[in-house]
Amino acid sequence: MASALETLCGRAYGAKQYQMMGIYLQRSWIILFLSSIVMLPLFIFAAPMLKLLGQPKPVAELAGVVAIWIIPMHFSFVFQFTLTRFFQCQLKTGVIALVSGGVIVVHVLNCWIFIHRLTVDIVGVTLTLDFSWWLYVLVCFCYCVFGGCPRSWHGFSRQAFHGLWDFFKLSFASGVMLALENVYYRVLIIVSGYYTKDEVAIDALSICMSIFGWQSMIPLGLFAATGIRVANELGAGNEKGAEFSTKMSLLNSFVLGLIFSSCILAFPDKLATIFASSISVIEMVSELSGLLAATVLVNCIQPIFSGVAVGYGWQSLVAYINMGSYYLIGMPLGIILGSVLGFGFKVRAIMSLRKKE
Repeated sequence: MASALETLCGRAYGAKQYQMMGIYLQRSWIILFLSSIVMLPLFIFAAPMLKLLGQPKPVAELAGVVAIWIIPMHFSFVFQFTLTRFFQCQLKTGVIALVSGGVIVVHVLNCWIFIHRLTVDIVGVTLTLDFSWWLYVLVCFCYCVFGGCPRSWHGFSRQAFHGLWDFFKLSFASGVMLALENVYYRVLIIVSGYYTKDEVAIDALSICMSIFGWQSMIPLGLFAATGIRVANELGAGNEKGAEFSTKMSLLNSFVLGLIFSSCILAFPDKLATIFASSISVIEMVSELSGLLAATVLVNCIQPIFSGVAVGYGWQSLVAYINMGSYYLIGMPLGIILGSVLGFGFKVRAIMSLRKKE
């Protein structure tokens, strides 16, 4: 939902309406805070929901405990995501990098003290996460309020309470657009668990999704940069500049996609050893490397178009596209091929492993 700021603050910065950026930031805080309260039942009732989904009772109950203690981190996202985009729209990416780097150092130190030395339980581990996220928020907030953004931050204003409904609609569309895409990959793991009891196959798929997730951080960065740059150019009335930014982002992302895909195809077994030592799992990951490489290449292109959509304010349109492509086409097709037609994860991979066994 914070992606609405990329559209509005990006255009305001391009149009040199700097005073509106602080207003948009405060409106986003209001909308996201209320939305976070609405989402609280997901955390409070996590244990019974997980049991209903078929998770083992001990796992569901422990996850429920973690969900309760992770609520502070949930509320930190209200400020963390919005402040990050607020800075990005002003091209203050160096500030974000410095604060993030400092927080990571503190977080690693806390983990060493509390987890390694004091051996705290799962609640203690969760609290270290809460502390780190709020530390990031506190530092960014102080930088913003105490002189770091003199042109865009002019203090708290009552204007933030005006036009909330229109702001909510854009924020909601932004949230749905990104949620439909990101949740899809989590659903894949859950569905895979229901349609196969082959632990090797599930482990291999989880490894592929982890590699995919790591690699996705770079396209996601380009997604944010593209959306903000396009919004800046449109705010300044420079449509040719927005078009040029789109082309350059596509070119850079495509080249990176080729590099990552080539690495996956060249070293499929080496990548799997980062996560597992089982020969069966490593060999299945190697068998799936072709599909993973193709997915990585496409994933380096798709976020750029999403970034362009954010810059133009087309979040509602992309939300419908994501719904159709991922859930009305992708998910049913996967279930039909994997379960009804018996293809499984990849017939060749499973058969070759069973022959060796």
